[in-house]
Amino acid sequence: MDFDALLLSRMQFAFTIAFHILFPAFTIGLAAFLAVLEGLWLWTKRDAFKTLYLFWIKIFALSFGMGVVSGVVMSYQFGTNWSEFIRLTGGVIGPLLAYEVLTAFFLEASFLGVMLFGWSRVGNKLHFLSTVLVAIGTTISAFWILSANSWMQTPAGFEILPDGRFVATDFWQVIFNPSFPSRLAHMLLAAFLTTALVVGAVSAWHLLKARRNPHHPGVVESRVGLVMAIGLLAVVAPLQLVVGHWSGEVAHEHQPSKLAAIEGYWETRPDQPLILFGIPDRRVQDNHFEVAIPGLGNVVQNVPRDEAITGLDAYAVADQPPPVIPFFGFRIMVGLGLLMIALGLWGAWLTLRMKVFASPAFLRFAVAMGPSGFIAVLAGWMVTEVGRQPWVVYGVLRTADAVSPVLASQVATSLTAYVVVYAIVFTAGALFILRLMAEGPVAAVTEPEPRQDRPPGWALAKAPEDAPGDPS
Repeated sequence: MDFDALLLSRMQFAFTIAFHILFPAFTIGLAAFLAVLEGLWLWTKRDAFKTLYLFWIKIFALSFGMGVVSGVVMSYQFGTNWSEFIRLTGGVIGPLLAYEVLTAFFLEASFLGVMLFGWSRVGNKLHFLSTVLVAIGTTISAFWILSANSWMQTPAGFEILPDGRFVATDFWQVIFNPSFPSRLAHMLLAAFLTTALVVGAVSAWHLLKARRNPHHPGVVESRVGLVMAIGLLAVVAPLQLVVGHWSGEVAHEHQPSKLAAIEGYWETRPDQPLILFGIPDRRVQDNHFEVAIPGLGNVVQNVPRDEAITGLDAYAVADQPPPVIPFFGFRIMVGLGLLMIALGLWGAWLTLRMKVFASPAFLRFAVAMGPSGFIAVLAGWMVTEVGRQPWVVYGVLRTADAVSPVLASQVATSLTAYVVVYAIVFTAGALFILRLMAEGPVAAVTEPEPRQDRPPGWALAKAPEDAPGDPS
């Protein structure tokens, strides 16, 4: 493998975006969860909702801040590592990224401070409005970022000038390109699932602790959080399976090479099998140790069995995406999705039978599934991005033609620096978030009790002459 500037630049961008995407995937859903919690508290005045809000908003603040920092770092790489991409496609991509700043970022920046620090400083209605607007801002941000990335997957509404630059001819088509609706829905549902899994895992962990320690704090709040997480999982996880299938149909129509890599199809033929397992090998143009169900591939793709589905043999080797990452990434994502469905339906069944808090097996399963949303998001993102290769704009601009004219040694130096800094900063941030989660909702919001060896207000009752350092 030749570690040239192109490969190192791709590795660097993959590394930084892998860190960055974890935080928006969490904060989009968590912002909506906070809005629901505050709305329920205003409606019912039940203290458990307020306690949960004050607990999770601390985690939201840290996650949001880390997402902003990692996003800024990532955006700099467009200039340092992918200047040709910006020079050629800036007329299309630039406005979409600018709209994200002018709408979502400004909205979040305007109301985030009120949301984080205004609980006892502004009225209930204004604070709730701020929480809702921040949640809307995170969704708007996802809208514009997914629009820009989807245009790179299924470009539309543009023309290429004689000098190679892209210009938009119809921004409506640019924004609402063919893959955008399905991918936006898929990403938003993934964010809600990620949040539900984390909330469910933290709640289940504290309920397991309470089984061993009857005085463990936050039992009521953990029960509320777990039931809310189960309700969201039971609805959203099956819906995500439907939306994911929709995305696959779009890929079949607009990105057949990606679909072929995902499914492990090397031969263009009708009546394709459903390949459950294999090891794709581009060198021999075949799968090793393949396990497949004959004839089911066309059924899954909603294609008549006598209609041919394009395989990778329809493309020159140089135009084929690397098949291993899309193939296994897709199966990891689908496998975790099925486990999420199982978790949600099992939890809903136990909740209806009033046995969800008394099932250690379910609680342990919920804890184990806590990180699965993040893993599925990373797997799905790798399927999307690697499956698009060797194109940065599918079918019209190669990744090799978009890289900056930099030396491999320069990129290697910056990549090493990123790895070191990220390992320190984000590990510390993640550990602190885990520590907050381990403390639990009551511990996170309870004020420290006054010391028992001195009565409250003792300092005010002291005689002035007894104060240390008093000049008299």
